[in-house]
Amino acid sequence: MMRVLEFIVALIIVAIVGVVVGFVMPGSGHVERSLVVGKDMRQVYDVLNNFRRFPDFSVQRQYDRNTKYDFSGKAYGPGAEMSWSSDDDKVGTGKLTIASNDPSFDKFDTQTKTAKIVWNLDSSWRGNDKHFTLQLDRQGSRNQLTKVTWSYDVDYGFNLINRYSNLYIHGDPDAFIQFSLNNLQNVLAQVPNIDYSKLIPYVEQTQPTAVLLVSTSIERKGGLDALNDAVDKATSEIQAAAKKLNVNVTGPRILFTTNYGDQTYNFDVALPISATSLNVGGQSHDLTAPKPPQLTDGGAPASAGTAAAPADSTTPGSTDRYGRLIVDNNVRGMLAFGGPALKGEWNGTFAGVPQTRDMLKAYSQTHGYKFDDVTNPSYDILAKPEEKKGDEVTSYARYDVYLPITNAPEQTPEQEAGIKPPTLDDAPASSGTSPAPASTAAQPAQ
Repeated sequence: MMRVLEFIVALIIVAIVGVVVGFVMPGSGHVERSLVVGKDMRQVYDVLNNFRRFPDFSVQRQYDRNTKYDFSGKAYGPGAEMSWSSDDDKVGTGKLTIASNDPSFDKFDTQTKTAKIVWNLDSSWRGNDKHFTLQLDRQGSRNQLTKVTWSYDVDYGFNLINRYSNLYIHGDPDAFIQFSLNNLQNVLAQVPNIDYSKLIPYVEQTQPTAVLLVSTSIERKGGLDALNDAVDKATSEIQAAAKKLNVNVTGPRILFTTNYGDQTYNFDVALPISATSLNVGGQSHDLTAPKPPQLTDGGAPASAGTAAAPADSTTPGSTDRYGRLIVDNNVRGMLAFGGPALKGEWNGTFAGVPQTRDMLKAYSQTHGYKFDDVTNPSYDILAKPEEKKGDEVTSYARYDVYLPITNAPEQTPEQEAGIKPPTLDDAPASSGTSPAPASTAAQPAQ
């Protein structure tokens, strides 16, 4: 009997000590980890100010590759929401919501030295008012680096069990931050190092359009003169084919970039036409959208002449390995466009178009828009030719640059906010000089 009483007294003492220790323990928890990445702060800010890239860097899919993510609310900035679910207890279920960002994206510029984004967290981790804070600071002699400090804060209140869970804050929460932060660096490494802060892109829903095109290439060392000669030659071939087909050219020239290599630039020159059905070889043929060429056994696109892809026929009325109608030896017909595309604008010479294209790609990667240059190559349209008076350039050429995308919202953040880019359409160049590169911008989608 005495031993029983001693055991009960011991339990009471342990309970009292446990309660006292619980009250003494802090009522909140905090843990943080930092990492310096070799990226401009705007790119890091954009990746963290939406959840579309979260599955790519979150440690959750390393625990369970079948983790499911659902996105809701806004696509970008405060109000964006993402929930996840998994059969793995280590991942479980939960939800993140972007609560705030400082500064807002429209106030963010190259002079911004620090930024902060707060994610509210709803998960099985114990406590209340759980949230992640992502602090960004420019670093480096040229401000080319970004220090990311990812912290987790939680309020335990007077719940003694929750307070004891503070002993394990360096378990799951700490591991989640550390591993995800390392993965974030890998995701950012895939984004081209290019400043797109002056880019104001719009999502435009493009419509299928009948075009005639000619594939060609130039040596990049030939510069703009070689490009202009190749475009002029291809345009003449297309116009001659259109005349034979008795169809009208309905718009300006289009360039589809198929490979912008270090030495060679491969591209398709296209003109929109008035008919979606062409009479070739004595038969009527409906134009269709191109398709990826058949893959080789190794999974790479088959080139002409391989076993997986026989050499293209040159018979008018047949189709090439992309499913495009062969009009003659060089001219092809197809349906271009159709679907969403990210659109930017360049005012100046064609030399600025490749850079604008790279800006669109980097922007798409940080905002979580998907693109495939092989299946749906980027393209540009000469919306307004350069104007001259004698040898003097009086008006810039304007190029509309498009990047076909998927998994994108109906509008970009800039578009949704109604931000209208500057335009230099009517700005004359200085006397005796060629136009200086203008800001990259986009017009609102129609």
